[in-house]
Amino acid sequence: MKRRKFIKNTLAVATVSTIGGSIAFAQKEQMQTLTSRTKNPDLKTILPTWQGTPLDQDGRFMNHEFPFIHKFGTVFKWMTQKNPQKQLKKNDTWKMSVVRDDSFLNTAEDVIVALGHATFFIRLAGKRIIIDPVIDKIPATKRHTEFPVSPEKLINLDYILVSHAHYDHCDKDSLKLLQAQNPQAKVLTGLKMSSLLRKWMEKSEIQEAGWYQQYKTDKAVEIYFLPSRHWSNRSLGDANERLWGGFVLKSANKTIYFGGDSGYGSHFKEIGELFPNIDVAMIGAGAYAPRWFMSPNHQDPQHAVQAFHDTKANMMIPFHYGTFDQADEPLSEPEQLLTQLKQEGKINEQQLRIVKLGEVIKV
Repeated sequence: MKRRKFIKNTLAVATVSTIGGSIAFAQKEQMQTLTSRTKNPDLKTILPTWQGTPLDQDGRFMNHEFPFIHKFGTVFKWMTQKNPQKQLKKNDTWKMSVVRDDSFLNTAEDVIVALGHATFFIRLAGKRIIIDPVIDKIPATKRHTEFPVSPEKLINLDYILVSHAHYDHCDKDSLKLLQAQNPQAKVLTGLKMSSLLRKWMEKSEIQEAGWYQQYKTDKAVEIYFLPSRHWSNRSLGDANERLWGGFVLKSANKTIYFGGDSGYGSHFKEIGELFPNIDVAMIGAGAYAPRWFMSPNHQDPQHAVQAFHDTKANMMIPFHYGTFDQADEPLSEPEQLLTQLKQEGKINEQQLRIVKLGEVIKV
């Protein structure tokens, strides 16, 4: 979408699907001050020193390390400034590779399969899990990769995980479809998300967790909700009313970490200490340019690699690029920079796994 048209649409509706979701404009400078904490009293908190997810003076959620709410002036500056990579983006013909083979749906082995942007299918200890399902396009943003699986084949799911409310992670049509096909599936998400999800998934069991809390799941798989450095909204005026985060999925002998949307922060190291044997870490590495604007929400490849090292995981699967054009960098750049970092020896002994959509990664 051309920037001028983008601005026109944005100012017309005051929200636009970009930077991982919709932008809500704060009309004046607003500082978040920690005033209270909250959690789900029905769920276990796994960090003994954690008193609950922080809330500001308006009862809105806030990052515990880097409080953040978008300001109108900052957003407008990004939308109106010239993109120095404009010509590179225009000439970029790269497309993310897609494997059209859904046979993994009929096996029993532990697998991770990227389905586009932040959507992953995971089977762990026999449990079928999907994270942040977005099957088609999202508002105001073209989809650049096809969904590698026929949606009607996504059945017999045990858990549907939704990391936060932004449109590119929480899609109404996708969730309604999956609920219809999987009425038995439990929905695991963050605090205050039920007010949104219940409209589309009224028959589903929905569990909300605060950071560092463990969901009530089948004994075969433990699932935890953990911090990310991000924010949340769906429309003008509801910034940070619903919680955002990442997930850890743990079986008897495997641990998988999904970092969600996140800027870089100390939470990656803390998660690595809480879960010292992470087999695979899915780390966001796209929608980062310009860095001065995007870094509070999304990591560039350099910070993604640092986050991976902080978790001490054995394998890194980068995501959040290639499917939706949400920032100033060319779609191909995240993979190029990650490959360059690997060639320069800046990725430790751990394995960087750049995946094709639909490609089966055995855990």
